[in-house]
Amino acid sequence: MSRYDFKMQRLFVRPLLAPGASIEADRSQANYLLNVLRLKDTDRILVFNGKDGEWLAEVVATGRKSCLLKLVEQVREQTSTIDLQYLFAPLKHARLDYMVQKAVEMGAGGLRPVMTQYTQASRVNLERMEANIIEAAEQCGVIAVPQVLEPMALKDLVGSWAETQADRRLLYCDEGEETHNPLQALADLADRGPAPLAVLIGPEGGFSPEERELLRAQSFVTPIPLGPRILRADTAAVAALAIVQATLGDWN
Repeated sequence: MSRYDFKMQRLFVRPLLAPGASIEADRSQANYLLNVLRLKDTDRILVFNGKDGEWLAEVVATGRKSCLLKLVEQVREQTSTIDLQYLFAPLKHARLDYMVQKAVEMGAGGLRPVMTQYTQASRVNLERMEANIIEAAEQCGVIAVPQVLEPMALKDLVGSWAETQADRRLLYCDEGEETHNPLQALADLADRGPAPLAVLIGPEGGFSPEERELLRAQSFVTPIPLGPRILRADTAAVAALAIVQATLGDWN
């Protein structure tokens, strides 16, 4: 199995995966496998934990709502997440769920909520974020599960950058750029060679003038535009990550 089997059910599990192991599905997973998918003994699924690769596993029912997953063989070795952080001003509920899922699909290795002056949602449910990350990974063949990073205020993020992430370039999506084309700025970065990256998307109201001034004053920041149209924040996430992956990431 060179990549993954689109037709097989995939399940994220937390225990370690090793040859000959049998792991117990949690209650909700067991109910889903046995009573929703109606899998029987010896039916097979794919399991992964983000650390030990992907494994073929047989379902072994131990009750109406409980089962074991008996590991048969490893079908994919573990890969690492891309060193690409997605930083975003939180949105509300469904749109945030969508944005998180799409960031996973686009290859983000870490996701961090960033509080800005115009951020609409003041709190972020990190457990819900993680659930959406796992769901996207299960559905899209991802085995390197992105990390949920703690929320930070924009000023704190910028202020601590040189100390905590000095080698990481921050790509700041700025609707105020004079040009509509981000490719030149990204091409200039490509000439410098591979480096850790972060992409920052603002809230629906954009960044405040003070925030734009702060970001543009930093030596580690590269402003990029996202075309001539105003994009919703969740759409901007997909557009920005696609452009970055195509020029500097693993699409290149």
